[in-house]
Amino acid sequence: MAQRKRKRPVLKRLRRQAVDFDFDGGTLTTDGGLLLLREVDRRLDLIRRLDQAIPDPRDPLHTVHPQAELLTSRIFAIAAGYEDGNDHDALRHDPAFQVAAGRVPAEHNYDGDHSPLASPSTHSRLENRIDTKTILRLNELLVDLFLESYEQPPEEIILDYDATDDTIHGNQEQRHFNGFYDGYCFLPLYVFCDDHLLVSHLRPSKVGAAHHARADYQIADPEDPLPLARCENHHSRRQRICHRTLDALV
Repeated sequence: MAQRKRKRPVLKRLRRQAVDFDFDGGTLTTDGGLLLLREVDRRLDLIRRLDQAIPDPRDPLHTVHPQAELLTSRIFAIAAGYEDGNDHDALRHDPAFQVAAGRVPAEHNYDGDHSPLASPSTHSRLENRIDTKTILRLNELLVDLFLESYEQPPEEIILDYDATDDTIHGNQEQRHFNGFYDGYCFLPLYVFCDDHLLVSHLRPSKVGAAHHARADYQIADPEDPLPLARCENHHSRRQRICHRTLDALV
């Protein structure tokens, strides 16, 4: 029986070394898709731009893990389904994560002697030093990426607002019970335009669904064209959510 040969994707080199993958054993990973995600990041230049938006007060002469490496390993872990920061205890030794973050994986990288990625504690310190001003800059970057996705400015932009529950399983800060979702949760507010995420605002669940909607509109509001705001009925409020009259508010 004739066997169909599939063309294998060509991956970007890691420093001077070629990057390839096979199923022959050796140092294994279950997250080979991160190599493709790495190529997407090269096209969007996302990690580098995030790195520029986040101040790094550490002394470069005494820094083992550059901030761009920390962002890569944490963001790629979330994309791969590893939401808990403690997962990096194991992921820091994973060859796919090491290649994605720009490190050459060792053949025996579980013995602790071969340059693993950052530990959960290092990631926690990064997350805790991001302040409100930095968060606003990161939100502006999401809007910039959205605008760059168009070759020509669209005639109309419709912004979709929605709040949803993010269930809490511990005693985190801002932990509150929400009667609508019948549990302890956060109540993040998301602003989308089609498939593009423009704003992600983490909020405690004791606030209303429309809380901060006006401020988030100003972040996601391109000057031209005038966007329409489309919300569910629990966003209804007397005050306008922006300084201009909306063409439609559902």
